[in-house]
Amino acid sequence: MSGYKKPLPEVTPWSQPFWSAAKEHRLVFQHCPSCELNILYPKLFCPNCYSSDLQWMDASGRGEVYTFSVIHLHPPSPFRDSLPYVVAIVQLDEGVQLMTNIVRCAPEDVKCGMSVVAEFDDVTDDFTLVNFRPAAM
Repeated sequence: MSGYKKPLPEVTPWSQPFWSAAKEHRLVFQHCPSCELNILYPKLFCPNCYSSDLQWMDASGRGEVYTFSVIHLHPPSPFRDSLPYVVAIVQLDEGVQLMTNIVRCAPEDVKCGMSVVAEFDDVTDDFTLVNFRPAAM
């Protein structure tokens, strides 16, 4: 795993619980009990009511492709060996969305509305990325 050469997301104090859960192969999101909003990406305050009393909840890991793009040409250098690859916005069953990659699927088979499930990629000893694969596998 030490051969991973692509950039990793920046971990902040408020996003650390998300990445710690990913390392455990769990997908989590924040929930605001004050206004009942589910939140992803991690925030310090609820974007709806500004409460700082946010809780972490486990997600089902299931969702659907909301939109996507297939990258064929001119990616940043560390991603060249991955061409073509799919960058997607996945809407989880819990209503939140996240940017991710669709894996274990030919790019031409990805469709908006396609059911997907989280898949965890332990790219280093200390870091796990959350990708999605077709649910029908």
